[in-house]
Amino acid sequence: MSSPSNAPEREGNDAPNDADDSGDEDVFHDAHFPAEEEAQLLKEAHEIKSEANQLFLATSYDQAISCYDRALASCPSYLDYDVAIIHSNIAACHLKLEDWKAAVDSATVSIERLSKIIPPTPQDKGDESKGKQIPESDKKHTDAVVELSGDDEEAELKELQRLQEQDEQRSKVMRLRAKVLMRRAKAKTQIGGWGSLQGAAEDYQALAAIENLPADDKRVVQRALRELPERINQAREKEMGDMMGKLKDLGNGILSPFGLSTDNFKFVQDPKTGGYNMNFQS
Repeated sequence: MSSPSNAPEREGNDAPNDADDSGDEDVFHDAHFPAEEEAQLLKEAHEIKSEANQLFLATSYDQAISCYDRALASCPSYLDYDVAIIHSNIAACHLKLEDWKAAVDSATVSIERLSKIIPPTPQDKGDESKGKQIPESDKKHTDAVVELSGDDEEAELKELQRLQEQDEQRSKVMRLRAKVLMRRAKAKTQIGGWGSLQGAAEDYQALAAIENLPADDKRVVQRALRELPERINQAREKEMGDMMGKLKDLGNGILSPFGLSTDNFKFVQDPKTGGYNMNFQS
């Protein structure tokens, strides 16, 4: 049985539909289906997604991916939340298949779609965004106190309902975003390498900033943030060493016709600046 972070999503039918499509340039990004047709397409997409979920539970991950692709084809592309769920589920399938790069790609698409609904705040992004100001256009997505005058009871009830729906939408988006970040961080950790490990650390930092993260996930995040710095340093040193080795081979190829080699040049690091000084020695 899969862990909670790897299980496919089974969200309801509520989905925001006010975001533009991010497809090819020749697509009309603001074109929406008529309400009745949209509802029918969304119903079909959910039915196909349910089939894919059953395939996932049966460990038929390749077939589940194909089924999720069919769900994407049926789902209106501007329904970002529904599209994000499907890509999140595809990422879960790729994790089970240990196709780490594909898992990262699918999770990234899901996160990008969720960011269209509610742009992440500096707190959502983790340590790398501390100190940055929230753009004015994003402040509407943050918590706010709305004063109601009491003059128009019906209007106030509608406003309260709107605020409640907005809070519920934000909660759903943030829950899904946490799951997808966990999946992407796991995949990046498995890929290894300096860049991927650094990216995993950034995802885990974003997860650490989430207050209501499940206890099991919180333990995973805390352990990863303890272990990753050393792995990142090791990967950086290895990649820098490999790069210097390739540069040395290239340099020897250029210098050999002149009876020289890179061994004739000694690089000494300046402890004050971190830069290098080159000295020639015969």
